[in-house]
Amino acid sequence: MTTNQFQEHIHDTLFHAQWWFPEETTGVIVLVHGFGEHSGRYTSSVIPALNKAGFAVLGYDNFGHGLTEGKRGHCPSYDALLYALGTFIHRAQDHFPTLPVFLYGHSMGGNLVLNYGIRKAPEIAGIVATSPYLKLAFQPPKWKLSLGRLLLNLAPGITLPAGLEVEAISNIPEEVEKYKQDPLVHDKVSPMFSFPIMDAGRWAIDHAQELYLPTLLLHGTADRLIDVKGTQAFEENASNSTLHLFQEGYHELHHDVESEKAMKTIVSWLRNHLPKTP
Repeated sequence: MTTNQFQEHIHDTLFHAQWWFPEETTGVIVLVHGFGEHSGRYTSSVIPALNKAGFAVLGYDNFGHGLTEGKRGHCPSYDALLYALGTFIHRAQDHFPTLPVFLYGHSMGGNLVLNYGIRKAPEIAGIVATSPYLKLAFQPPKWKLSLGRLLLNLAPGITLPAGLEVEAISNIPEEVEKYKQDPLVHDKVSPMFSFPIMDAGRWAIDHAQELYLPTLLLHGTADRLIDVKGTQAFEENASNSTLHLFQEGYHELHHDVESEKAMKTIVSWLRNHLPKTP
């Protein structure tokens, strides 16, 4: 496995991105991380498994995350998030013009790849979404939602603590501790980041039937952060999707007790959706 870091200017923001190359490439993955984290957190399980299976991976740190410039937890708009994703899809296609490209998004990243697939209808091979942020598994206080909606109009860039229940990301204490000790992980969120994501999650469920691309969905039944029922509702509305539920699985299935099974499920699906060669 070899790596290559690079930077990309998008919406006056310098993005941090990186390639992970296998020895022999048969397909390409554009990886979109979850909220509060960064693409580097996928180097312990996801990226090695994908590289071993012959997939090159292009990962980037989104607006307000990781090593990308900008205020932590804030983005210009939801359209800007989709535009950034489109930019990296084009980079992947330019780098490997003859190979199939897949999207892989976790949590917030899952929200983005599913919405991008529906709204933009890209010419790619398929989508993988793990624990996609379509519906929260908890109900924020009404006063907090009302205040947030007000700030969305008055001060969309103000950031407040997201209040993430860190212990809910994994059933493995060591993984939780890694998350807590990661200097690039943050717990900040602006109204411009949070509310458009929530609205886009509901929109994706309602418009899932418009997604023509083959789609793989994975979700743990014990996810206390993102509601598995939202993913189930999406799958019920979609016409070309497959859902795998992991009993008692937590939010980050790739860092949970059945991470190996989750990655085998993903790799098998990806291989089955590679274009057939004579």
